[in-house]
Amino acid sequence: MGILTLNDICFSYGKTPVLKDISYDFEKGKMYCICGKSGAGKTTLLSLLSGLASPQSGSIEYDGKNIKKIDKYNFRSKYIGVIFQSYNLLTKFTATENVVLSMDIARVKKVNKKQKAKELLLSVGLSDAEAERPILQLSGGQQQRVAIARALSYNPDIILADEPTGNLDKETEAEIMNIFRNLANAGKCVILVSHSPAVAAFCDQKYELTKI
Repeated sequence: MGILTLNDICFSYGKTPVLKDISYDFEKGKMYCICGKSGAGKTTLLSLLSGLASPQSGSIEYDGKNIKKIDKYNFRSKYIGVIFQSYNLLTKFTATENVVLSMDIARVKKVNKKQKAKELLLSVGLSDAEAERPILQLSGGQQQRVAIARALSYNPDIILADEPTGNLDKETEAEIMNIFRNLANAGKCVILVSHSPAVAAFCDQKYELTKI
C-alpha cells in the first residue's frame, strides 16, 4: 500500500458525474502524472487529493487512514504540500517571507525560520539576493521555485502540483522537473497534474482520466 490511496472514488456536480470508480495508489519515492483532456476531472481530483473536497463515495487514505478521520488543517498544513499553477504567493512579501509565513501557518518549530527558508530557497535554485526580493521582482520560473520551497517548508510526505510548468519556457520547465525528480529521489511522493506529454514522460507513472 502506498502513502496515498484512492479507493473507488466517485464525484459529481449535481447530476453531472465527473469522476467514477477511480482507484489510484501513490508511493513515496516516485513521481506521478495525472493527465487528461479538459473536463476529464483533473481539477476536481486535485481538490480531492488536497482535502479541499470530499468524494461522494469511495475513500481516500493517507498512510492507511481515511482522511475523513484526519483533521483537515493538519492534513493540508503538515502532510501534503500544494503548488498552484498561479503560484498563489503573497506579492507584497519577499520570497523568504512567503516561506517563513508558510512555516508559521503550519506551526513549524524552528529557532531560526528565516535561515531555514533561505536554505529551502537555495535548494531549489534561488540565491540569497533573489530570496530577499519581493515576489513581483522575480521571473515566473523563480516564483515557481518559491512556491516549491513554500510547499516544502513543513516537510510534507506528498507534493501535489497543478500544471507546474504550464507558464514556463522549455528550459525552465526542465529545471523545475529536475527539482521534482530530486524530491522524489529523496523519498517524497510527487504528484503532478498536467496536460503536457513532456511532463508525463518525465514521471514514473501516468494516470489518465477520461471524460465521462
